[in-house]
Formats: sequence, structure tokens, C-alpha cells
Amino acid sequence: MPDRTDVCVLIPTLEEAATVGEVVSGFRNAGFEDVFVIDGGSDDDTRSIADANGARVRTQSGTGKGQAVREALEYVEKPYVLMADGDGTYCPEDADVMLEPLFDGRAEHVIGDRFADMEPGAMTRLNRVGNRLINRLFGTVHGRYLRDILSGYRAFTRDSFERFRLEADGFGIETELAAECVRHGVDTEVVPIRYLARPESSETNLRPLADGGRIVLTLYALAKTNNPIFYFGSVAAFGTLAGVSVAGFVAYRYFVVGISHEVLALLAAFLVLLSVQLLMFGFLTDVLVSVNREQTRRLEGLDDRLEGLDDRLEGLDDRLDDLED
Repeated sequence: MPDRTDVCVLIPTLEEAATVGEVVSGFRNAGFEDVFVIDGGSDDDTRSIADANGARVRTQSGTGKGQAVREALEYVEKPYVLMADGDGTYCPEDADVMLEPLFDGRAEHVIGDRFADMEPGAMTRLNRVGNRLINRLFGTVHGRYLRDILSGYRAFTRDSFERFRLEADGFGIETELAAECVRHGVDTEVVPIRYLARPESSETNLRPLADGGRIVLTLYALAKTNNPIFYFGSVAAFGTLAGVSVAGFVAYRYFVVGISHEVLALLAAFLVLLSVQLLMFGFLTDVLVSVNREQTRRLEGLDDRLEGLDDRLEGLDDRLDDLED
């Protein structure tokens, strides 16, 4: 049975001197020996405070939370990773509920639901509304409602993480993780956690409008491989609307005013035909994606069987060695 010695607590930080010491010591006191802080080049005492409280510390080579997480996993040797922010908003006491689905084998990726028990003032009304909209949009685009895809409190197996193709450098990393879980069919579980208000002495690195916009764009871009019908269909719908609008203007000018607009008429026809082609391309791509997922699942199942066969052969070799002795 796995335990906390098999877990690396990963904490990405940037200018978190006011809170990182308490966060690190909280996880250390909870029995986690491997607490890894990867810092984005803070100008304050974040790194020295984390080190003084027992964390191993590394400065990331690039910028952004997404890049930090990808780089950090290159230095993680434990089979399980518990990821939390360094701002003191997540409770080390919730580690058990986060890790239980992994240890029991029920899931490979766990998301902490902040909305299950949110402290008053922990999230502004704007952020709360934005989170709700993004979660609903994710459910529509990717076909699975995960309640809180932007949560920074995650637990996952290193093996599942290595199957992901992650490219986001900033706060879009949480959206990418959720989308990759859906795309690869990774067993994902959402568990209730407590979400605390950020201490007044600590300033947030999140810019609601700018980062929210990037997250929405990331979510939409990921639909190209996860839900091609939605991705190409939305473009086709916009093109059809534009084409019909131009055609309506041309018809009005011709029948009411008596002036023809041949070039605009050609443009309207082009937009409608292009939209139809995009929709057809979306359906074809969706078929290819479905076939690819099925083949990937079969290959992964075959790989698991081969690993089991290797284990049996090793056990047989050991028995033969014992008999020879």
C-alpha cells in the first residue's frame, strides 16, 4: 500500500515570501518528506524561506506556472505528485482526501474542488463568476463537467503526467491538465477541499481578465483535438452567419435600392461554402480522433499485459535460480 513516502509535494512559487514558509512547514509537519519548491525567479526571500523550512528548492529556467510544472516533473522521482500553490490558500490537512483515490487505485488524477468549502472572501465575485463560466464551457467543449478545472490543488501519478502533451506556460496549465485527462481517458476524480482566503500580506499573481482570457483561448484551442466538431463547427457557424448577413445586404440593395453588388455576392457564397466544408472537415476529424483514441487504449492495454508478462517471467527466472542453488 503506497504512503506519504511515495509522494512528492510540488509547490510552484513566485513572490510568495509571506506564505511559502507556512505552506512548506505545513506539509512537512503532515508527514511529507519530499517537498519540492520550484520558483519562478522571485525577487523576495521565497527561495531562502522555503529552504529554511525543509523544502528542496530549484529556480525554473523559464517563466510561467505551466513551464514550472513541466520542468519540475523532470526532477521528481516519486510515483505520486501532490501539487499545491504557495499562497496559503490550500490546506495540508486535505492531503489525505486528495491522495486516497490514487492510493486506492480508483483514479490517476485528482482535482480538489474549491467550491465545496470556500472561506468567505477567498474569491472575488468576478473570479467566482469567471470560474463558473469556464467550468461550464469546459463541460460543453470537452464533454465532461469536472466542477473546478482551475483548481491548483492536484494529485496525480507521474506515469499519467508523462502521457500528457502540455504546452501552456501560464495559468492555463490547469485547463490543459483537465483536457488531457479527458483526451487520454485518464481516470479522474474530484474531491471536496477547503479553500482559504489569501493572507492580506500576500499579493496574488493572477490577473483575472488577462489570465481568464488566456484560459478561455487555451480551452478553445484544445478543442481542436478533443472535440473537433465543436472547434470547426463554431468557426463554420460564424462563417455561415457572416455569409448570410452579407447575402441579406446584397439582396436588400438589389431588390429595394436597385443596385447590384456582384463582388459581395461572391463573398457571401464563398463564406457559406467554406463554412460547409469546415463542418464536414470537423466531422471527418472527429472520426479520426475517435479511432486514434481507441487504438491508443488498445496499445496501452497491450503494454500493460506485456509488463505483467515480464513480471511473471522475472518471477519464473528467480524460481529457476533458487532451484539451481
